[in-house]
This record gives sequence, C-alpha cells and structure tokens, in this order.
Amino acid sequence: MATITVPPSVPSPAEDAEQLQKAFAGWGTNEDLIISILAHRNAAQRKVIRQTYAETYGEDLLKALDKELSSDFERSVLLWTLDPAERDAFLSSEATKRLTSSNWVLMEIACTRSSMELFMVKQAYHARYKKSLEEDIAYHTTGDFRKLLVPLASTFRYEGPEVNMTLARSEAKILHEKIHEKAYNHDELIRIVTTRSKAQLNATLNYYNNEFGNAINKDLKADPNDEFLKLLRSAIKCLTYPEKYFEKVLRLAINKLGTDEWALTRVVTTRAEVDMQRIKEQYHKRNSVPLDRAIANDTSGDYKKMLLALVGHEDA
Repeated sequence: MATITVPPSVPSPAEDAEQLQKAFAGWGTNEDLIISILAHRNAAQRKVIRQTYAETYGEDLLKALDKELSSDFERSVLLWTLDPAERDAFLSSEATKRLTSSNWVLMEIACTRSSMELFMVKQAYHARYKKSLEEDIAYHTTGDFRKLLVPLASTFRYEGPEVNMTLARSEAKILHEKIHEKAYNHDELIRIVTTRSKAQLNATLNYYNNEFGNAINKDLKADPNDEFLKLLRSAIKCLTYPEKYFEKVLRLAINKLGTDEWALTRVVTTRAEVDMQRIKEQYHKRNSVPLDRAIANDTSGDYKKMLLALVGHEDA
C-alpha cells in the first residue's frame, strides 16, 4: 500500500505562541526563532497568534517583544506584528508628534492605501488615540501642508476602473493653468489631486503629458527646494506609480551617509504583503543591484535577517 506524504503545514497559532514563549524564556532571547515564526506568517495569522498568546500567557505579545528586543530589530518586529491598520495608525500618530513629525509619512499612508484600508486606519486611530486622524493632522500642520494633507486623509476615493475622458481633458487644462500661474496651492489643483479616483487621475495626467509635452511632476519642479512642491510631487507619484515612490524612499534610505533605518523599516514592513515584488523590480531596474543585496550590505545582525526575510530573500 502506497504511503501518502502530507506536506508540512504551517504550525497552529497555539504552537507558534508556545515557540515564541520559549524564545523569550531562559537567559538569552532566541531572535532566530522569533524571525522564523513571525516573518513567515501573514497578517491574518499574526493576528491569531497575538490573540492566542494573550489568552495563553496573559500578556500582549507586543509587550513581550518590547521587553525582549531592542533598537531597529525591535522596531521592525513590532511594526510587522501589528495589524496593518493599527500599524498605519501608530505611524500616523508618530508623524504628528513634534520630535518624530513627518508630512511624508502622513502623505504616504493617505495616498498608497486603498479607500477601505485608509478608512480602517482611521477607525484604528479613533480606537487607540480617542481622536480622529484628521484633527491631529490639522492641528500639527500649517499653511499649504495642512491644505493638502487634511483632504488627502479625509477622502474616500472611488476605486473602480471607470474614467470620464471629458473630465480628464478639462481637469488637465485646469492643472496646467494653475501650474503655469505658479498657483500650486490653488483650491482646484488641491481638489483634483485629493478627491479623484486613481484611474481618473491617471487619465488626467496622461492627457496632461500628451497635450502639454511634459509630465506634470516635471512642471512641478520649478523650485526644486520648495518643500510643499516636493510633497505635492510625491503625493502624485504615490497615487499613480507607488512602486516608483517606494523605490526612491528605499534608495535614499540606503544610500545616505548613515542608513535611514526608520524609512527602511517602514517601507519593508508596510509593503512586504502588498507590492514588494514590484518595488524590488523597480529597485533593480533603477540601481542595477537587487534590493536584498543592497539591504544586506547596509544592515547587520538580527535587523538584517528580519528585513531580508520580509523582502522575500529566500525566493529572490
């Protein structure tokens, strides 16, 4: 009688929780065991592991990890273990604090998440901080930055493929007119960028390119040092070509004199389950070096092992 070999399945959440508890027990922490479990579980699995761990050991897994780990490795593991909406809520809150403020992180989350994902981030923000994300962004930003960021975070864009070409033509003309007038913060320009669906925006920007001979972001480079224009260009890139935006963030994070670990950790942990393959292809194309090799050359120890596991080093 033929024997049937059953392929090894993913351990149960209870087994994972038990192994994690073992990794914390004793004198030293078993970092390799933590990576081998958490870096190889998807968001739904990680959520159940957290629930199981809390029920079995009476402690939040995140608190246990926080006690056992440190520095960039700790941040990468904690961000990864969080539910995606909770993670984005945490990053958004951090981005509105004085010492860690970042208009870029707020823009990135508002522009690269789907409408439903952004809605869930705002729900998670309510639950955790007892305030709305929009009110914190409005309170902590000023001027043109506030004028762009609040509607970006408030919107619930249509996600379908339908495009109105008549609208695309008329709004491309409005954009060109306002940019020509250097009215970069004009209500109409902000309205188009912050409310139109990504498909509609793509159609408008394609028409802009064909009709006026330049990509819109080229025309928005009038003053390369203008911080608002940099943010506006990045918002447009996030909405239309996110992998190009994330490639640049990674390139700048890795190629700095000292690595920008926060940016590197944020992009790897938030995109690993979304579009990491496309980001890796874009990175290789732009830098002639695979992303995993660039990360390996620029990081070390457990932090390096964690990031490489998340970018899919095994199948790269």
